[in-house]
Amino acid sequence: MSEARRYMSGFGNECATEAVTGALPEGQNAPQRHALGLYTEQMSGSPFTAPRTTNRRTWTYRIRPSVTHKPYRATEEKLVRSGPFTEVPTTPNQLRWNPLPMAEAPTDFVDGMVTLAGNGDPAMQTGVAVHLYAANRSMVDRFFYNADGEMLIVPQAGRLECATELGVMDVAPGEICVIPRGIKFRVALPEGSARGYLCENYGQPFRLPDLGPIGANGLANPRDFLTPVAAYEDRDGAFRITSKFMGNLWEAEIDHSPLDVVCWHGNYAPYKYDLARFNCINTVSFDHPDPSIYTVLSAPSTVAGTANCDFVIFPPRWMVAEHTFRPPWFHRNLMNECMGLIFGAYDAKAEGFVPGGMSLHNCMAGHGPDAETFERATAAELKPQYLDNTLAFMFETQLVLRPTKWAMETRILQHEYFECWQGLKKRFTAPDAAGQ
Repeated sequence: MSEARRYMSGFGNECATEAVTGALPEGQNAPQRHALGLYTEQMSGSPFTAPRTTNRRTWTYRIRPSVTHKPYRATEEKLVRSGPFTEVPTTPNQLRWNPLPMAEAPTDFVDGMVTLAGNGDPAMQTGVAVHLYAANRSMVDRFFYNADGEMLIVPQAGRLECATELGVMDVAPGEICVIPRGIKFRVALPEGSARGYLCENYGQPFRLPDLGPIGANGLANPRDFLTPVAAYEDRDGAFRITSKFMGNLWEAEIDHSPLDVVCWHGNYAPYKYDLARFNCINTVSFDHPDPSIYTVLSAPSTVAGTANCDFVIFPPRWMVAEHTFRPPWFHRNLMNECMGLIFGAYDAKAEGFVPGGMSLHNCMAGHGPDAETFERATAAELKPQYLDNTLAFMFETQLVLRPTKWAMETRILQHEYFECWQGLKKRFTAPDAAGQ
């Protein structure tokens, strides 16, 4: 199937799609008897009475209803953790990690998830968890769904084929996908292995940020988001479903593939986005605006203008500001920043921050360019420059990100990270009395 036929474009659109012609009922969501013998099942991703602009639901027509599984039993959580994150005291220090190494034993996407940090509590539907993943085996007879939050997946190496209840998404490094809360899926690895990042959003779903004075155009455009068309499996056998519910992992047996939705219509669905389609807005005079101008998706909190989580990218772009220190300035934030690198180099760090790695700068922790970058930027000729071969991103959140015990004890933690700023020397020269 061609790329155009596998997806529908638009963000949060009301969609209708069928894998079998005539499977979608016309004029009625739940007919007494479906013409093809399908079961009707609605998935609601918001309260029934949510305003129309934020109401999310999808009607599915499936071979068997989702309830046809055996009871769930608690299963091993391995290195997956959930809020509240209280395993170890939270340090105010800046932290940075090397890439997560690939496991030697066969490891699928679910078993390959490792929790780095998080905040909030899924029971209270607020906060996030930040995970890394490294997998070398496809999920075949195993399926997963997350009842605690939606999952924003950021591949760094290796393509993912995410087969969901509502269709199939092929997601490569440089792209992202979002799988809403509760939707079952399976991850295959077309290239044999994969590594990347994952943000589990306990709060309100991600949406496009308002543009304000920017106007009608810019940043991520709705038409560039792709939703999969219906694609079902009619497969019997011995399968298992792993569920993340209230911070714990549970597993149930099922005698058929749960990806058996023949057709559906609604606006509660997974989607993908190519980050290369992001339309950067930047300064053409002096200084540079806050990194919020690079926001792709935002999950709001109850406080206006304060995000439960923002997903921000730093893609290839022109740098043209005059009389300006062009890398990000030194700063301390009320918000908390977890940053990763998909490919290339980040313009604020000379070394140590590598693709697959991650840094954490929590509330009011000073951070910014390292000493080498500062020296280079203050001496650079300020001519127009295209910043190429780079793609970094940031999960920014209102609550302090609390590292897990594993994150503070793993060998991939860079204990020497603080040293990158130690070369920043005193430069101040007070004018003498005669020069005043």
